[in-house]
Amino acid sequence: MEPDQPLADQQILSSRALRKLILEESYRAHVGHIGSALSVVDLLAALYGGAIRLKSPDDPDRDRFILGKGHAALALYAALFLRGWLSRSELASYCADDSRLGVHPTRHLPGVDFSTGSLGLGLSIGAGSALAARLLGKDRRTYALLSDAECNEGSTWEAAMFAGHHRLANLIVVVDVNGQQALGRTAEIMDQSRMPERWMSCGWTVREVDGHAPAAVLEALRPHQQEPLVVLAQTVSGRSVSFMEGEVRWHYLPMSDEDYAIALAQSEALP
Repeated sequence: MEPDQPLADQQILSSRALRKLILEESYRAHVGHIGSALSVVDLLAALYGGAIRLKSPDDPDRDRFILGKGHAALALYAALFLRGWLSRSELASYCADDSRLGVHPTRHLPGVDFSTGSLGLGLSIGAGSALAARLLGKDRRTYALLSDAECNEGSTWEAAMFAGHHRLANLIVVVDVNGQQALGRTAEIMDQSRMPERWMSCGWTVREVDGHAPAAVLEALRPHQQEPLVVLAQTVSGRSVSFMEGEVRWHYLPMSDEDYAIALAQSEALP
């Protein structure tokens, strides 16, 4: 199967296929946020390949997903395409006039449960979704993918305390710990050392994982029954492209023709 063809029911989506789609569409649209999208590729491969119970985007009993770091929406769109819920022509409309695929995701698009983009609100939405499922007597789970920069936000910790207090065991958070954000290194802007202890103090189970090992991510996402779960995934912004990896400027920059050719070749070299 060619990497840009939809992949039917399989345990983990192809990270290589996700990267190829991200690079193709960001280049065509001449839009940035490439580093952020490549950072979460392997996380979404595990989430949409096996963790999230989701037969169809309109199944009322489906698990819910929130992309807190909404600026990585292109990676989400690629995952929705590979699951067969987004056509290739619509994926190719990313950031075009009148497209439903903007830089940040909105709930007008099938497969997007919640509009996101304002950093710091993802976990609040997730806690509300998880509590709603409990009140309705549903066994669905809610997954939220946050950036480590969102952990600078007070609203994130208010929601973390709320979820811990209510023991929302159907809430699973993945933090994309790539160590950088729009204006610099996370450690320099607001130090986040001892991150596991911070979550545990709010009543969460904490697991740490290599965020670029999809099988390990999938294992870390195993649900449990006592309290909310956070998976701290160590990642690299711009993963798979040497000149993007760990470089803050690729939070914004679009690619030139030469950049694209090099990025595509290097990305294809990884599994």
